[in-house]
Order: sequence, then structure tokens, then C-alpha cells
Amino acid sequence: MSDLIDDPLPGRNLPEYTVSEISGEVKRTLEGTFGRVRVRGEVGRVFRARSGHLYYDVKDDRNVLACTTWKGQIGNLSVEPEEGLEVVVTGRLTSFGAQSKYNLNVDEVAVAGQGALMALLEKRRKQLASEGLFDEARKTPLPYLPDVIGVVTSPSGAVIRDILHRLRDRFPRKVLVWPVAVQGANCAPEVARAIAGFNALSPGGALPRPDLIIVARGGGSIEDLWGFNEEAVVRAAAASDIPLISAVGHETDTTLIDFASDKRAPTPTAAAELAVPVRLDLLAWVDGQAARLSHALSAGVERRGQRLRDLSRALPRVETLLDAPRQRLDFWGERLPAALTQSVQKRRVELSEISGALRPGTLRGQLRDQAQRVDQLAGRLLPALDQRAERGRERYDAMAARLGRCRPDADVAQRREQFTALSNRLSQAGIRQLQDLRDKIGALDRLRETLSYKATLNRGYAVVRGDGEIVKRKAAAQTATTLEIEFADGKLSVGKGATKPAKPAPRAKPDTPEQGDLF
Repeated sequence: MSDLIDDPLPGRNLPEYTVSEISGEVKRTLEGTFGRVRVRGEVGRVFRARSGHLYYDVKDDRNVLACTTWKGQIGNLSVEPEEGLEVVVTGRLTSFGAQSKYNLNVDEVAVAGQGALMALLEKRRKQLASEGLFDEARKTPLPYLPDVIGVVTSPSGAVIRDILHRLRDRFPRKVLVWPVAVQGANCAPEVARAIAGFNALSPGGALPRPDLIIVARGGGSIEDLWGFNEEAVVRAAAASDIPLISAVGHETDTTLIDFASDKRAPTPTAAAELAVPVRLDLLAWVDGQAARLSHALSAGVERRGQRLRDLSRALPRVETLLDAPRQRLDFWGERLPAALTQSVQKRRVELSEISGALRPGTLRGQLRDQAQRVDQLAGRLLPALDQRAERGRERYDAMAARLGRCRPDADVAQRREQFTALSNRLSQAGIRQLQDLRDKIGALDRLRETLSYKATLNRGYAVVRGDGEIVKRKAAAQTATTLEIEFADGKLSVGKGATKPAKPAPRAKPDTPEQGDLF
């Protein structure tokens, strides 16, 4: 036997390889021959290791292909593989020499066909619904008029413009936009982080915390909208403390975030309409409520007035008690305006006569006399009114004593209070009339100051008196013995022996007189 081993047969001298060399050659052959491939099949078992790597099988009716996705590649997958899902995986074929196995390193997973996507969507929906994420009891109502609205969408699409335009038309509000990718591998994690980020804002901080969140995207295929069916997005929407409106796709598009959100809008524009009311409608409603309130107040006052009139019929008539005081009040009330009017008219005539001469000293003297007279009248009027009111009160008390046997004390006290109030009103009316008279006299004094010739002197004019009389003509000035010229700041006397002023030079413009030529 040893001879046979030491001396192999001719033609059987094959080279010897180590196990590692064979494994390495197989690995190089697989990777060089196949390179990057796409494989379609059904996902079998799925296992996630503690390290974060993902191991699963892709199979058909006869064979199984082991697949591996490393931890750093999982975030780039648009769809994570689930057991029973038909997928198309893309990656590089390689081998694992430690176990003499080959596998596919997958860096891209796509669902094979819309039917498989719908099956996966239904399976995920039932799973999340069983956890209570879609229950109506956990949903919160939307605020009627939010101050700040957070929008999670793409900043470059037409969706954000539609939302801002509709908010501006209905009721302008502050809007915070959190830009995210609305499709692709980055869609789900960015949307989930945006919802959590809005909820993490503190109320009253430098960046205001939204009162409402809108997650919006335009229409598209089920593959385009798949990011909003991911479990991370659904759980973020369900965990949001801020009310959330989902507006993903058009009316016929339905994603799992629609079930977890507090309100679903068929379109992004409809989401803006759900977020705020119409300002004009709100103003009209407020006006309507104001009209109803005014009508209710008027009707209430009318009912109480009618009730008061009905109750007053049961009370005794006051005319029999107050006829005489009322007649006296009417008598003095009618005489007082005429007397005051006559007094003012008389003083107006006197003032007109006095103002003709425009003598300030005389006007001041008369004003002092009138003021003293008014003060005397005021001093006499108030005691007289008080005395008359006291006499009326005494008569009223005597009458109340006579009627005490047949009228309740409450009625007598009420009539006494009414009479006292009437007396006080009469006294106050007299005081007001006197005050009005003082105000008018003060106004006439100010008018006198305005019409006084002193104001004219301040504008550059002068008053010429000859022998004590006002001179209005040149001839009168020439015949006067002495002339006195009064200016605004004093008087100047001019004698007959004064040097005659030089004849003024001819004026350049004869049609424009100067003030210096007055004399």
C-alpha cells in the first residue's frame, strides 16, 4: 500500500491545495463570474443578529439562497424583508469559507409586484391595528384656530405652495416647514424624525411649538407612497402629542399613516381647509351672534319693562300726592329758562353797546360788576332753593303724616325720596345755568380782547390823537395844537414846534402802499 501511495500512477500527479486556497478560489470565481446580480423569490426565515446584521433566505419552489445585509446597509433599504414577501433583491454573490456556504450580500430590496405590496400592507395594517394604534379613542380633536402650524413635506414641491396659498386665503397663520424626502429610502426615517422633532419643541421657546402638524405629499404610485406605510412613521404619528393631519396622495390613495393620524385629508389643500376656518365666515358668525345677543337683550329688557308696568298697576297712584309739588316744579321750571335767557340776552345787548366804543377799561369794569352780581345771585339762589326745598319737604312730611293712617309707611318713604330727588335735580339745574352764564361771560371777555384795537397796534399800526381826540384826517392833524401817537409799546407826543419830517422819496411802486405812509 505504501508503494502505491508513494508512486502514483502516470497522469495522476495533480497539484495539492489547502482548504483556504480552495475557499478563496471559489470566492473569487463566484464574485468574478456573477458580480452584481438581481434575484427574484419569496422571503423565507428572517433573523436579525445582536450585532444588527440581517440574515434571511430567498427561495423558490426548489432552491434556497442565503442572503445577508450588513448593519450599515439596512438604512438604505427601501423595504425591509419580511417572511412570505415576494421580492427582488440586488447584491453581490460571495461565499463564506468557514462553513462552505455561498450567499448573496443584498444592498437593495424591492417588492416584486403590486399584489405583494398590498399583501404586505394588509399584514402590517392588521399587526399595528392589533396594538391599538388605529383606535378612535386615542385620537385627539383638532384645535379650532391654531396659532402655529407645522408642515412636514418637501420644500420644493407644489404641495407646500398649495397649503400656504389656501391658509392665506382662509385664515393666515404662522407656518413652520420641516423639509423631508417624500419618497425613497430616506422618506420614512426623515418623516418620523420630523414628527418627533415638532413634539420635542418646548412651548414658549425661541422656536414656537406647533399647535397642529400636517404631513403632506402629492399623489403617486404605491411604491412612491410606501415610505408613509413604514412602521416607524405610523408609530411616530400615533405617539404625537400634537394633533396631526395626514394628507398623503390624492383621494383614492390610502397609507397606514392615515389610520394613525388624528384626521385624514383627501388632499394637501383639504388639509389646509381642515386646519383653519374661513375668516370671513367666522366674522359673519360673530356678527350673527352679536345680533342675536342684542336681540336677546332687547327682548329681555322689553319683557322686564312689561312686567314692571304690570306691577305698577297694582301700586297706588302718585298723582294725588304729588300734584301740587309737580305744579310748583313746572312753574319754576318754565320760568327759570326764560329768566336765564332774558338775563343773557340783556347782557348780550349791553355788551354789544359797550363793545362799540372798544374801551378796555370800561369793559373790564363792567365784567367785574357782572361777575360780582353773578356771585351775589349765586349766593342768594342756592339758599333760596334750599329754603324752598326745605319748605316743600316740610309740607310733604305733613302730608305724609296725614296720609299715614291710610297709606303704608313704605309708600310715604318712597314718595319722600322721589320728592327729595326732584328738589336736588332743581338745585343742580340752577347751578348748571349759573355756570353756563359764567362761561358765556368769559367767552365774551375773550371776544373783547380779540376785537380790541391793541391787537391791531401789534401788527404795525398806530393811533393818532390831536388835543385828546382821535385824528382821522390830515387837516385835523394840521390844526391840532399837540399830537399824540400811540404805538403797541407806548405813546409819543409831538409838538407844533417839531421839525417837519423830510418829504419821502418817490415810491418805486405806486400801486403798493407802505405802512409808514399812514401819517
